[in-house]
Amino acid sequence: MKPINDRVVVKPAPAEEKTSGGIIIPDTAKEKPQRGEIVAVGPGKDGNLMTVQVGDVVLYGKYAGQELHHEGSDYLIMREDDILIVL
Repeated sequence: MKPINDRVVVKPAPAEEKTSGGIIIPDTAKEKPQRGEIVAVGPGKDGNLMTVQVGDVVLYGKYAGQELHHEGSDYLIMREDDILIVL
């Protein structure tokens, strides 16, 4: 996969299975993860270079990105602007 312009492809981290107190969370109550790893980066847009790199772990907005299922894995395609922080 090779994104265009200022897009990145993120592999979301798996959703939490248990709370810190040990309570198991059912599938219907799990929150969408807001953390993931960059797996592909576009070249940038209008001469602006990308600030994230492949392998960076990032936090992004709750409703950011477009979901994609490719070769048995789930990914998100989003603009670099949707990334809040690089961890």
